Amino acid sequence: MTASLPDDRPPEAASAPLPAVLQPSPAPAALLLTRILFGAVTAIAVTALLAVLVLWQKVSGMQEALARQSADALAQSTEARTLARQAHETVRDTAARLALNETRVAEVALQRAQLEELMQSLSRSRDENLVVDIESAVRLALQQAQVTGSVEPLLATLKSADQRIARAAQPRLGPLQRAIQRDADRIRASANADDGEALRKLDELMRSVDELPPLNALPGRGITDPWMVRAPPPDAPWWQRLAVAVGNEARALVRVGRIERPEAVLLAPDQTFFLRENLKLKILNARLALLSRQVDTVRAELATVTAALNRYFDPAARRTQQAATLLQQLQAMVKTAEPVRIDDTLAALATAAAGR
Repeated sequence: MTASLPDDRPPEAASAPLPAVLQPSPAPAALLLTRILFGAVTAIAVTALLAVLVLWQKVSGMQEALARQSADALAQSTEARTLARQAHETVRDTAARLALNETRVAEVALQRAQLEELMQSLSRSRDENLVVDIESAVRLALQQAQVTGSVEPLLATLKSADQRIARAAQPRLGPLQRAIQRDADRIRASANADDGEALRKLDELMRSVDELPPLNALPGRGITDPWMVRAPPPDAPWWQRLAVAVGNEARALVRVGRIERPEAVLLAPDQTFFLRENLKLKILNARLALLSRQVDTVRAELATVTAALNRYFDPAARRTQQAATLLQQLQAMVKTAEPVRIDDTLAALATAAAGR
């Protein structure tokens, strides 16, 4: 391989062949060097070609791998888009279903609220009817107890009302039930068991009025006062016994005593009859007042009867003393009697009827 030198000759001279004298003959060493260089260049070229071929194969493999990866990525991207679209559609369907479910839940809640309101309305109506029934029954039983003086019907009505409230199982009626129980316990504790005994004593007192001796009654022939009776000795002669009998009869004609209330002595016999009838009327009034639970009236009538008994009848007589004893017992019985009251129950009924 020879190097070309620049030639300043014109193109025609340059293209002309050199004379044979000017062309040098190649030397063997140079030829050998040239061949070596040519072989080296050839080897390098072949090596470079082989390297290029290997690199090309590698690049081709990398391109195929990249193509496959790109295809896979494209497929995955397409699948991901498909899944995303499906997920979006699913989310949209879910949102639609959720909105529909929320609408249905709202409708169900509204229906439930309306149903609860209806049930509460029905419950309130039932409770109001129950309260009205209990109030009417309790007031009727209270009037009956005040008229007859017997608390048994009122206690039975309160017990029935308590059972009805317990069956209703309504918390808002709890105060009413407790009030009924308190009134029932108080009535049982304060029930006057002597009403029947008081009526019996009044009847006995009325029967004894006709047998009460007035202060202006004349003494009978059978006089038993020791100061007026003088008994003769057992062995007295007939004339002495006759004198004693005459003396006893003479003493019976005149009776000496102290008069504390002269108007009782001056009472005429026909007025004594009206006095007894008046006492009977007073006792009847006391009896009626006791039955109607009018305690003040009973006390007033018994006080009037006591005053008439002490004023117009003989206090030393046994029947008068028995009548006075009956009056004292009656006054003691009436003193503890009080009218039946169920204020707590009536107040609780008014509160329940008002809906509070």
